[in-house]
Amino acid sequence: MSIFKDKVLLISGGTGSFGNAVLKRFLRTDIKEIRIFSSDEKKQDDMRHEYQAKYPDVAHKIKFYIGDVRSLESCRSAIPGTDYIFHAAALKQVPSCEFFPMQAVYTNVIGTDNVLTAAIEAKVKAVICLSTDKAAYPINAMGITKAIEEKVAIAKSRYSGETKICCTRYGNVMCSRGSVIPLWIEQIRNGNPITLTEPSMTRFIMSLDEAVDLVLFAFEHGSNGDILVQKAPACTIGTQAEAVCELFEGKKEDIKVIGIRHGEKMYETLLTKEEASKAVDMGNFYRVPADNRDLNYDKFFKEGDTKRVLIDEFNSNNTRRLNLEETKAKIASLEYIQEELAKFAN
Repeated sequence: MSIFKDKVLLISGGTGSFGNAVLKRFLRTDIKEIRIFSSDEKKQDDMRHEYQAKYPDVAHKIKFYIGDVRSLESCRSAIPGTDYIFHAAALKQVPSCEFFPMQAVYTNVIGTDNVLTAAIEAKVKAVICLSTDKAAYPINAMGITKAIEEKVAIAKSRYSGETKICCTRYGNVMCSRGSVIPLWIEQIRNGNPITLTEPSMTRFIMSLDEAVDLVLFAFEHGSNGDILVQKAPACTIGTQAEAVCELFEGKKEDIKVIGIRHGEKMYETLLTKEEASKAVDMGNFYRVPADNRDLNYDKFFKEGDTKRVLIDEFNSNNTRRLNLEETKAKIASLEYIQEELAKFAN
């Protein structure tokens, strides 16, 4: 018996990497139904045929809903009858959000508000909103809109009634759609140089399965308004590129440094100093409770926090740093990498 026994789960943006990882994890369990809510009919059709071929005995559990989180009416059509929601729909590419920031606002901010409004109306039991390390000390449009997404979720949680709302914040997910490792593999396959921005840049590193684990941890252990963070390790981008070269027989001397792109940081932060001062250590995770102070502004002048000066932020420079062999082992463990290595062998 699973926590989803006879329950209906909706995944917004469900045709993406995260949605596929959730389907693979839960489709064969005793879950009643998984709803894929997204705006791309082509991806939905491809997904439908793929799962009918791979999982013919349980593919009927997947229900596809065409719609857009930007439309409240779309959300109101897809959500009723749902027990739980994993809200993954987002614009997440830094460059595209820099060029079209209002599009990021429509999806990441207004879309989140629409999903939560419809969820509260439908008395959904729990909504987990997926956020990013770029929401902490944000410097680019993607991070800024995801930071506002978190603020929207926390604000909604204060009057969400029967609906629990939590956020998860995590770093780079290896081999997710649009991430750098598949690009490097393709460059090696075509005999082209591997392009990387800055070798000394550090990034948190985690798998899609670990991203799902974080969302499930939030689902089971988070309280209304919480932000949940995994204590992820990190590595330099240079180490990551070298690991891919060694796995796929690329030439390290062909690695081409192209420089930091507009809107990128040298390192990413999962907990700000302010959040770290009140975070609850839960083993492999941190839980950041919502700031539920009332609107008595006098307290902001009379009550301070002496502990904060002693606490540091949690970032990809001060977390556990993976060396080349550890990074290579973590990358090699991924199902996507094993499939790609099999292609190279043939």
